[in-house]
Amino acid sequence: MSDAPKVSALSLSSIRAKKELEAQLKPVQRHHDELPTEPFTETQMLEQWVKYANRLGEKGYKIVEALLLINDPKLDGTRIIHELPNESSKIDFESEKHDLLGYLRGKLHNHNITIDIKINESIELKKAFTTQEKYDRLNGINPALDLLRKTFDLDL
Repeated sequence: MSDAPKVSALSLSSIRAKKELEAQLKPVQRHHDELPTEPFTETQMLEQWVKYANRLGEKGYKIVEALLLINDPKLDGTRIIHELPNESSKIDFESEKHDLLGYLRGKLHNHNITIDIKINESIELKKAFTTQEKYDRLNGINPALDLLRKTFDLDL
């Protein structure tokens, strides 16, 4: 047995010890100025955007995946502008916006990223059906794909 004197769980010293332990276990929150703000390109942003959308599709969230892939978002500094065809699609997108923002900020190492949604009722769904259309879309996201195809003499 321990020789230490027994201390009541309701004593001031035990309450103080509990608070100190909780303070030590509490995660350290970093100030906004300390968060990373590394530069990134529109291509890097698009790659992560598509990866996130594909992950959602694999989990069964096909509607949100379709909203993310309906067109390519534009980059203006650290502001991502995404156009959606109507107000209801904007509401659906808003439910996933927070998680998407956290994913992009983490992957691109920039916590100044914001996402703005614009309604554009003239958007047509950009679906790639043929092999050539799929290749053109992927090549638009990452132009190095063409170099890879030529280097290894690959067919479509």
